[in-house]
Amino acid sequence: MTDEGRPTPPANLTEFPGKTATAYLRVLVAASGWLALTATTVSGPAPLRWIPVLLFVLCGPGCAVLYPQPNERALGARLEAVALVAPVSLSLGVLTATSLFLVERFSATAFLVTLAVLTSVVAALPGLPLSTAPRGAAERARPRPADGGDT
Repeated sequence: MTDEGRPTPPANLTEFPGKTATAYLRVLVAASGWLALTATTVSGPAPLRWIPVLLFVLCGPGCAVLYPQPNERALGARLEAVALVAPVSLSLGVLTATSLFLVERFSATAFLVTLAVLTSVVAALPGLPLSTAPRGAAERARPRPADGGDT
């Protein structure tokens, strides 16, 4: 602590490894949409353009919504978040595409810009709390009595 009562800043970034990893993940997720948008302007073979776009649409928005969690979670909660990244990303992609179709403004560029802005904004916010997060992993089953009865 300093004389004014404020905490002293860390001497290097390794003093808070969890927080720096979280910050790096947020920046990476926020930049992934803009990287995918930039990849569409690359001249050259088609895989150089569609692979970053596919990875972003499949994982980017879901990672932004579900990660980072506010504090360290149990293994079950982390596995739940990993399992939900793709479905959440695809759901946000469908909502974005549908909205753009309804206003008759759909294009690949408009779609990617909208998702990139959404991902960048959401990456700055804390992740959604997950259902298994407060309980740890899945709820443990109660031990059964030795006689096999229900009571």
